[in-house]
Amino acid sequence: MARRPLICHVIYRLDYGGLENGLVNLINALPAADWDHKIVCLAGFSADFRERLRSDVEVLECTKAPGQDFGLYWRMWRLLRRLRPDIVHTRNLATLEAQLPAWLAGVPVRIHGEHGHDVNDVDNGRQRYRVLRRLFAPLVTHWVTVSALLQDYLTTQVGIAPARVRRLCNGVDTRRFTPVRDPQRTVLAGAPFQPTGRFIIGTIGRMQAVKDQLTLAHAFIEVLRLRPDWRARVALVMVGDGPLREQAQRLLSEADLADIGWLPGTRSDTPALLNALDLFVLPSLAEGISNTILEAMACAVPVIATRVGGNPELVVEGVTGQLVARADPAALAQLLVGYVEDPARAVAQGVAARTRIASDFSLAGMIERYAALYRDAWSAHRR
Repeated sequence: MARRPLICHVIYRLDYGGLENGLVNLINALPAADWDHKIVCLAGFSADFRERLRSDVEVLECTKAPGQDFGLYWRMWRLLRRLRPDIVHTRNLATLEAQLPAWLAGVPVRIHGEHGHDVNDVDNGRQRYRVLRRLFAPLVTHWVTVSALLQDYLTTQVGIAPARVRRLCNGVDTRRFTPVRDPQRTVLAGAPFQPTGRFIIGTIGRMQAVKDQLTLAHAFIEVLRLRPDWRARVALVMVGDGPLREQAQRLLSEADLADIGWLPGTRSDTPALLNALDLFVLPSLAEGISNTILEAMACAVPVIATRVGGNPELVVEGVTGQLVARADPAALAQLLVGYVEDPARAVAQGVAARTRIASDFSLAGMIERYAALYRDAWSAHRR
């Protein structure tokens, strides 16, 4: 039996997150008979999240020390010489430097994907990061982005030839993420409020600065300031963990709203949680193509998202949700009020969101696009 081409995926850390979830979905869905996969992590992995991955895929660690770790090049070169992959696929700026040892190790196909803005460069304005990408650009044989905005950044600001950049949008598993409503909303058991009969506003994601969940907390507080009689009508659910979690909880407590706000931390039952929401909000300061937006829309939940990154490519204003300026809690609060006052609009936009996902952003479509990338890149090398 002929050896399957080996793809070595290099990521910063394999843990709960949109990029990581997309990688796991991709590997699990690509035909096992066509490709072999290994994942190399620069900052370890979550054992729980690892369980989502196909059992035959090996996860390896090539730990990067904080700051500039020149020893990483040697360790990565040795690892790649041992694995002898046919394709190395790095993702985001934190792993771009692995392209050098991949080139030195003789890996013939070297792909780099840009999936979103760096947490320290939400506007892609830092010259240092542009220079880094330019320095490593000659080592990359194929560039991938998830949004038109990132594609434009690579071609106009970094200077990558347009022919070398391919845009591959994310996709969502519409069988796993599907509208399955539970009138009792039992998935919210443990919340400090009774969910039945309430309009539930929610968000899911890592609670870190770039995700800016504090703007949502401030907006929710403003909603109750404008409509104090809504205390029994609305509730806020913020799922995820990180440095902003404690701050958000404190904001709600200081506003005397802790009894209608729930921050349960990290959860693995995302489809059920999304189905318990009436409205999904993504208040990020920067995004690539948000998997959580796709997942919410697939569950027929309308979305309010900030007008950043690839969000406008997903949310059709007035059809599947609304867009709002980032870091503007007052504007967000006004949109929230509008949905609570007109829940029928939320339902109709949720139905339209599901239709849009099924036609344009299915997981099957994403898998085929990546399969074509790998086939084309590998075939071009062998010619």
